[in-house]
Amino acid sequence: MAADGIIEIPGIILLIACILRCVQYVVQSESKQSLYFWLASVLTFFAVIRRELNYLPELFIASDFSLLNQSYDWWEDAVLLIVYLLIVGLLAYTWRYLWAVLKSVPVYLYLMIVGLALLEYMGENAIMIPQGLGEIVEEMAETGVYAIALTFIWRFKPLMFERCLPLNKRYSSCQA
Repeated sequence: MAADGIIEIPGIILLIACILRCVQYVVQSESKQSLYFWLASVLTFFAVIRRELNYLPELFIASDFSLLNQSYDWWEDAVLLIVYLLIVGLLAYTWRYLWAVLKSVPVYLYLMIVGLALLEYMGENAIMIPQGLGEIVEEMAETGVYAIALTFIWRFKPLMFERCLPLNKRYSSCQA
């Protein structure tokens, strides 16, 4: 594990908590739209965790690994491509539910995420932040984004939200 791997641990824990909460919502779903939306959320958090744990294959997979004449990297890319296509397909199928959820998010959360994303970018590319400190800033900004996601998901009430949707076809009055 790299030195910055220790800094990533809180973020990974938050992402796992996000996945578990989304799995709970998948089980509780009353409609196909909700079910597929939360399934896409589970897959999204899975993909983010895989990106965060980029050092794991080096620990567990031999460098000369080959299956059906393809390297581990090829298989990993193929599986992740399928996951990404599933996410896009599920979100496209549930676009009304997705749009309603996006509209229910308070504007200040979007602003916080944008601010943390800018801070993360600045830390990663050492823009106005020293290189050594930049890695720490980047990881802390990512952890902040994951904490905001978990807080929103935890406070979200999908059953109440779903019951609100059929009453208003424009989804303008639904609040999480």
